[in-house]
Amino acid sequence: MFVILQTVGIAAGIALLVGLFTPVAGVLAAFAWTAMWRFSSHSGDPWMALTQAILAAVLAMIGPGAWSIDARLFGRKRVDMPEL
Repeated sequence: MFVILQTVGIAAGIALLVGLFTPVAGVLAAFAWTAMWRFSSHSGDPWMALTQAILAAVLAMIGPGAWSIDARLFGRKRVDMPEL
């Protein structure tokens, strides 16, 4: 189980790095690191896995950057905040 979680985490991390399927990869990475948090509690710092899970979830919510593959494939999405 641990090897599968590591593989999913690494694959999702690479996808996030290049900006490919950013929302899906962010959710997968957050799930993998949250599940690995239980396994890493005895072998090191468990807060590192939790921090990585939070950062992956934030990337899933923010979306891809301007130089990502997603931006090239699907177009850059811009959010304009209305004035109050």
